[in-house]
Amino acid sequence: MKEREYLLLEAIADDEMATQAGLASNLDIAVGSVNWYIKRLIGRGYLKATRMDRTRLRYNLTAEGMRALTQRATQYMKDSLSVYKQLRQDAVALLKEVEAKGITQVYLRDQDEAMDIMRLSCIESGITIEDKPSQWVIKHNGLSYRLSEHSPVKEKA
Repeated sequence: MKEREYLLLEAIADDEMATQAGLASNLDIAVGSVNWYIKRLIGRGYLKATRMDRTRLRYNLTAEGMRALTQRATQYMKDSLSVYKQLRQDAVALLKEVEAKGITQVYLRDQDEAMDIMRLSCIESGITIEDKPSQWVIKHNGLSYRLSEHSPVKEKA
């Protein structure tokens, strides 16, 4: 299932009274695209359309649509937990190196989810987190954590 199809199913699950124009606005896609995706989802058996009045349709998720939505959400959770576990292992491994070097204080560069995991790992390991960079800095480059020695910029006189 494509991302937009999933987002459309999710939006309809949240509001079965949603119009195609409203869905298009919420998902930031053209109304024609919403119409095409809805027809496709109906064809796959994920949605059912019922006429509310002469000009309005109501969209309902079928049991198959609900299963597809649930499977996608479950897979997302599994993938997220896998990423969390890997980041946690990387954080623990780096902190073992930090402790082996006798380092007791570090500065954590950046404020994102990966650094939140490092922050919790530091607290758990008894490593003090500094408010400003001094000697040791931990960064996350998207692939792993890295410890580096901070070299302050000298001001010109």
